[in-house]
Amino acid sequence: METAYIKTPLGIAKIMGDENGISVISILDKGDISATIPVVLQESVSQLNDYFEGKRTDFTFKLNPSGTEFQQKVWKGLLEIPFGKTMSYLELSKQLGDVKAIRAVASANGKNPLWIVVPCHRVIGTDGSLTGYAGGLWRKKWLLEHENPSNQGSLF
Repeated sequence: METAYIKTPLGIAKIMGDENGISVISILDKGDISATIPVVLQESVSQLNDYFEGKRTDFTFKLNPSGTEFQQKVWKGLLEIPFGKTMSYLELSKQLGDVKAIRAVASANGKNPLWIVVPCHRVIGTDGSLTGYAGGLWRKKWLLEHENPSNQGSLF
């Protein structure tokens, strides 16, 4: 497993993966930036940089997250939320076929190992509020505004 650390507007992104795909992308408040990027991580680093520069709305590198069958199902559902759009936990639960699974869906969402790429930041409360986000609500707000810029000021 190879690892790289890159600077983003939201902190240091830690990227881990191998020839089978990217397994982890997480955000750190501080850390050292990698002097060289391993070959197997170069495409993901390039695409993440393009995303932050406003040049990319989707990711095409291979993903290989580790999780339970249910978590994988939820993460796949998250990948279907379009760039610049949001969905409530309730809507996501309905889309996955079980409205009663809302807490389990929220839990799986919180365990998403692929920050930004599997867009858990696009899931909001039923009332439109920003709700829990492992990276901090300020990062969630930043990401949503980055993906849906408005001349009217803040969305939240």
